[in-house]
Amino acid sequence: MSTPLIEIKNMDVAYQKQLVLSNVTLSVFDHDFIGIIGPNGGGKTSLIKAILGLLKPVKGSIKHSLKRSEFGYLPQGSKVDESFPITVKEVIASGLEHGLKLGFGTARNRQSKVEQALETVGLEALHSRSIGELSGGELQRTMLARAIISSPRLLVLDEPDTHVDNLFETELYALLKEL
Repeated sequence: MSTPLIEIKNMDVAYQKQLVLSNVTLSVFDHDFIGIIGPNGGGKTSLIKAILGLLKPVKGSIKHSLKRSEFGYLPQGSKVDESFPITVKEVIASGLEHGLKLGFGTARNRQSKVEQALETVGLEALHSRSIGELSGGELQRTMLARAIISSPRLLVLDEPDTHVDNLFETELYALLKEL
């Protein structure tokens, strides 16, 4: 049996002193495709934040063998300052910041990765648009491209189909199967 990428044992997580997850045990291996489902306020996002190291368990353990650069993360309901002067292409390229040490550092490599990510999410025509001019679905696609641009070993998506139309939702799940 291979070593898990993520191993959680008997983990409790509290958020604002309220216990939101109790006795969670989970192993995630290479090529696993795991969906976390549950009611609103059920702790799904808290589990994701614990996996990413953004919330510390109050009990139990969580271990992973990944470097920070090997995570891709799409947060729930990404928000941006509409007046911030950054383009779609620049937001996506920012997903490579950790990847500079991984061989994406040359301008040609970075540009190629950005173009590939734009094509993957169907935003080629919007590459130079200001992030503040995007619809909710276009912003979600942009943030997805940012999450996948460095070909992470672990892709963590929190409600990835938020604000996207039915056609892209179908394309999104087909894309996730390919990754």
